[in-house]
Amino acid sequence: MIAAQVQAGQVDSLDIYSPSMRKTTRCLVVTPDGYSFSGKPYPVLYLLHGWSGNYTGWLKEAPQLRQQADAYQMIIVCPDGGYDSWYLDSPVDSTVRYETHLTTELVPFIDYYYFTRREPAGRAISGLSMGGHGALYLAIRHPNIFGAAGSMAGGLDLRPFKKNDWDLQGVLGDPASHWQNWEDHSVVNLVDRLASISLPLIIDCGVGDFFLPANRDMHRRLLEAGIPHEYTERPGEHNGDYWSNAVDFQVVFFHKFFQKNQP
Repeated sequence: MIAAQVQAGQVDSLDIYSPSMRKTTRCLVVTPDGYSFSGKPYPVLYLLHGWSGNYTGWLKEAPQLRQQADAYQMIIVCPDGGYDSWYLDSPVDSTVRYETHLTTELVPFIDYYYFTRREPAGRAISGLSMGGHGALYLAIRHPNIFGAAGSMAGGLDLRPFKKNDWDLQGVLGDPASHWQNWEDHSVVNLVDRLASISLPLIIDCGVGDFFLPANRDMHRRLLEAGIPHEYTERPGEHNGDYWSNAVDFQVVFFHKFFQKNQP
């Protein structure tokens, strides 16, 4: 564990071995100023990076997260999701097991080494672009782990990209022969699962973003299913300027969720 002092709190850079993928992954953990193992445990927000990014991206593009961890007394975890995993367990590549890694390896690791709230009401997950899809996908499939979820500029429907614009064939297989994988792993097709669980959602996208149609479709499906959620479109394109601003609103949303669900 390598610690670097910052303006508010501390950032730890961790190496975590993944048995499911047989490799070491990395993540950053932001703890608030005054963090200690006394008093009440801390809620945890997991923030997922986008396609072609890595675990360092969030703090580079949104350095204010250090101060927000301090202001809201929460731990912020930025995992590494690989270059193009979409945070899935690939049905065609046994070396890609990021769903398993995050839910059964990373979360228990964080809970073991940090003073965390260890119930869904004390955990939230969000992300940008590929990470927006990953955050909703993981939260919907694992409501016993994550109690709230968000997406910023998320690629919420994988099916329009069957021409492999995002290296999806390597994760899901050739759409000509493995189309069901594309259907099953697109988060827009998981809305029906939300009827049986309580999962506060916050979704936003820039009006100049190429993922806007998928976000509008997700919003429409949630409305038709009667699933409560917050949905926002604001000026912006698919870039760091957009999500470095959007994350401020999401952190407040999750802070309110944590406060409302104090143990």
